[in-house]
Amino acid sequence: MPKGTRHTEIGTLRSNHFGFVLEMDGGGFWVLEFWSVRRINQYLNQRVTVEGIRTGFNQLEVVRIKRDEESWPLEQIWKVWFNRGRRN
Repeated sequence: MPKGTRHTEIGTLRSNHFGFVLEMDGGGFWVLEFWSVRRINQYLNQRVTVEGIRTGFNQLEVVRIKRDEESWPLEQIWKVWFNRGRRN
């Protein structure tokens, strides 16, 4: 899997010495990078679905996240990712 590829992964969000990680059901984990850490605390120790861009061997820059039982919000998700560095 090359860097820059888009991934949708399901697992349990945990916090450890790597930071925030998504523990996969079959073993292994993704180290997650967020632009808003405050928002992430509400998902700790819960099953979540994460969409993100691969930035390293086992690293994902999170584009959006949701609890397993929730549906995705209706906003344009990639607009947020591409415009994250812009200032209004």
